Amino acid sequence: MRTPWTTGSATIADTVRRALRRTADWIDIQWSLLDESLRAVAPAARGRLLDVGCGEKPFEDCFRSHVASYVGVEHADTFTATAAGQRARADVVYSGGTLPFRDGAFDTVLSIQVLEHTPRPGALVAEMARVLARDGLLILSAPFQFRLHEEPHDYFRYSPHGLRRLCEDAGLQVVDVRQQGSLWSVIGHKLNSYLAFRVARAGGLMQGMGKLGHEAPQRQRVRWWTLPAVGLGTVAVAAAARTMDRVFFDPEESLGYLVLARHRAT
Repeated sequence: MRTPWTTGSATIADTVRRALRRTADWIDIQWSLLDESLRAVAPAARGRLLDVGCGEKPFEDCFRSHVASYVGVEHADTFTATAAGQRARADVVYSGGTLPFRDGAFDTVLSIQVLEHTPRPGALVAEMARVLARDGLLILSAPFQFRLHEEPHDYFRYSPHGLRRLCEDAGLQVVDVRQQGSLWSVIGHKLNSYLAFRVARAGGLMQGMGKLGHEAPQRQRVRWWTLPAVGLGTVAVAAAARTMDRVFFDPEESLGYLVLARHRAT
């Protein structure tokens, strides 16, 4: 029976929750820039796709219409300590080292914000290259400026030159590099992170909306009385950062980089 609170199969509460999530994603400058860059390159994906460090597969909807299958793999030790591990969507969980797939098994390999949590990133990139088909595409993103997270498993930050070197050492050739934001996005994201995590203590609230899957479950109580001011403040900061990035773009500052790489021609 349809009630005034139901529209089709979606309740008013679901609609509000989705609207809040979209707003939170827009305020989260790092997330929105990452999502934008992934949607721009998604049409290049094809065939069987492997998402290395998939978490809750937050970017599956970007790629699903472009590929035949979408397989997510996670490292057991770090995954089980995160919020995503409690809402597991990984198809395969492995113990580390060799990825449990045959050589050349995937046409597209995707790895998003995983390398910073890998103590031996060169070995992981080499494994991704091994399971990538000879004519396949690696889509790899890693942070350049970001706060400590998923501690103590947070080891590195990456310049585009570092990502290129890791790919080259694995026998891959980088064919495109995409910068995610500039100086003002970096400043805005750090300021908004401080307001959200330190002032409002809203980590648990954000995990309730499906965000921060890579983090350990947040236990601090939300400071509800700060939310009106923090909410307005973070919206203003996000809007200002985007405007300043367009007007005063800085090519030497970025939240992160996304690279596309293929096997070198032999």
